[in-house]
Amino acid sequence: MSHSHRHSYGHSHTANGKLTLAVFINVLLTIVQIVGGVLSGSLSLIADALHNLSDAGAIVIAIFARKISAKNADENMTFGYQRAEIIGTLINSITLIIVGLYLIYEAISKYFSPTEINGWLVIYIAGIALVIDIVTAVLTYMSGAKDSMNLRAAFIHNVSDALASVAVIVAGILIILYQWYVVDIVATILISIYVLYHGGLLALESIKILMQAVPEACDINEIKADIELNLFISNAYDIHVWQLDEHKFFLECKLELTADTEQVNLAEIKGMLEKKYAIKHSTIEVSPQGTSIEASCY
Repeated sequence: MSHSHRHSYGHSHTANGKLTLAVFINVLLTIVQIVGGVLSGSLSLIADALHNLSDAGAIVIAIFARKISAKNADENMTFGYQRAEIIGTLINSITLIIVGLYLIYEAISKYFSPTEINGWLVIYIAGIALVIDIVTAVLTYMSGAKDSMNLRAAFIHNVSDALASVAVIVAGILIILYQWYVVDIVATILISIYVLYHGGLLALESIKILMQAVPEACDINEIKADIELNLFISNAYDIHVWQLDEHKFFLECKLELTADTEQVNLAEIKGMLEKKYAIKHSTIEVSPQGTSIEASCY
């Protein structure tokens, strides 16, 4: 058991080291892009810089939330601290939405006050940014983005930044070839829409968990029907299913038994719930037919 704990701690420590490196790289890149954006007159480059800065913030939040979620349950937090990562996801998704809206505002403002843009400088800096964005995305993914919504939010930040850098490069090429300065504004708006879309999805997903919504993989009516397939159960009611985090599903419900029985094999029902719905933690109350749980308490 202690070996497993040391292994888990070592993995987390290594992952946090990769994430810290990603933060450092993104902060340096943000500075370079802002300077380049001001010198070149490119709004899309500055937009990409702000997105990079939000990437750094997203990773810092992800690290902080991960450390909190690793704490053991105690008397005050009996479910543990796992939802810290969900809160981190919500914060990151909200920053994505704010950045996206701000960039659209800036793009509209620049449309009415156009300026000349240095296409070559835009391409050089966006090219460097693209390489760094890819490296940062890889570091974030290797740190556990596949299994953590919190880190996945930071990873999406990184991926969207890489796509933004590609859009900026394309804008720079079109500016050099055709002097289409409006392309810079179009690229900014496209980046913003992408950011808003993923920010909205992540916000919705995290809010559902925090509001204890029924997980998408579970259907209350279907669960009720499966439980009532048991010949000794006449009614399953007051069924509640929720998520502690993105991996742990919980259920509580009440069962009314048939008239000809006084007990039922709860282990069998719990096994079905775990196998079919991935619900590993279930609390089930049982009462004889015609007797409610509430009535039996008096």
